[in-house]
Amino acid sequence: MSFDSMAVAIDWLDAYRAGDLEAILDMYAEDAVVHCGCGGAKTITGREALRAYWVERLRDYPAGKLDDLNLSQDSIIISYSTSTGVMTAHFAFDAAGRIKELSCGPSH
Repeated sequence: MSFDSMAVAIDWLDAYRAGDLEAILDMYAEDAVVHCGCGGAKTITGREALRAYWVERLRDYPAGKLDDLNLSQDSIIISYSTSTGVMTAHFAFDAAGRIKELSCGPSH
């Protein structure tokens, strides 16, 4: 990787905590896929669906502080607090450092 994947994950959390929708969306690859396990499993694809997903997340589940950050092979796993408890996000990136795939849900 020619980018700092941990820094990208921290930037994502910072944008999430700031409620910066455009900064969050800019971090995703055009063909990104989000697998969300919060309140029932769902898969989000496409820019408009991703925007709608994040509008709801920012409104209903604002992020709090970082709980944990780990490198796992070629991906990053972070845990962070929300109003409903600690969540875990598993990131996979494309060659340009954009989020290609995100899997998130409650920490176990």
